[in-house]
Amino acid sequence: MDMFSSLQALIAVVEEGGFSSAGRRLSLATSSVTRQIDTLEHYLGTVLLIRSTRKVSLTGAGERYYEHACRIMADLSYANHEARDHSGTPRGILRASLPVSWSTQYLAGLLPEFTKKYPLIILEFTFTDDVVDLAEHRLDLSIRLGKVNAQNVIAKKLLQQKRILCASPAYLAEKGVPQQPDDLRRHNCLLFSYTSGQTKWFFFRDKTESISVEGNLKCNNSQILRQAALGGQGIALLPDWLVNDDVHRGDLLALFPETRIDVTADEDESAIYALYHPSRRDMKKVRLFVDFIYQFLNPTASGETDIS
Repeated sequence: MDMFSSLQALIAVVEEGGFSSAGRRLSLATSSVTRQIDTLEHYLGTVLLIRSTRKVSLTGAGERYYEHACRIMADLSYANHEARDHSGTPRGILRASLPVSWSTQYLAGLLPEFTKKYPLIILEFTFTDDVVDLAEHRLDLSIRLGKVNAQNVIAKKLLQQKRILCASPAYLAEKGVPQQPDDLRRHNCLLFSYTSGQTKWFFFRDKTESISVEGNLKCNNSQILRQAALGGQGIALLPDWLVNDDVHRGDLLALFPETRIDVTADEDESAIYALYHPSRRDMKKVRLFVDFIYQFLNPTASGETDIS
């Protein structure tokens, strides 16, 4: 049995979500991939994959074996890269998915610096606020706002995101300034639409208080909510990186500035994460880009971030 090819086949089937797509990735017939997995399972004496007409999933033993396989292949890939690249010059195509508003605000100005520093890394980015499947879209990594619970994906926290409750001076002059969180029930609140249907804002004081809020605008784009708030339409709870400048200029006024306010009771759900498969962990281009973003978001941090 060719153990190297068998491990390659297993990783490809899991990451691509099926035998046919794994075969295309490896330039092999589907039957060859199936045979390699069957041979591996026979050799190990256990079932690694559960096959169905719709998808392929790992058994408990398969999950543990897959993690070890990814680690082995990543170590081998890293060793090969190091051996081939004596100059240490990072190169290759980096495919990533990034959130629209955050990228517009920050990444556009950072890319020239990164490409100047690493001219042989070719960037292929797609911008969407939707959660994307890394394997399906053949991505090396994804930057996401909010934690994503996905199978066989590493989530590295880059920054704990903060939010600012804010409204325009004109809106507050007309409708009044809320004095207590409960006053928000009588205001027009501009809401980010989550798949969970979440319409609560959480106030963290001596105890956590959740307020159900309503308004005449709900959408999945923070920039639209920001523009609506600037236009005097209502009160919005937005990321600090998006509205800090507006608040400093006085175009938006921060409400309850001494209180941490969020859209979820779980702090981890509001962080910014880098997502990638275990097999991508030790790829130099991935590590360099994650380090680059981390250093920008955490300017006082020193050295490389641990992306394991």
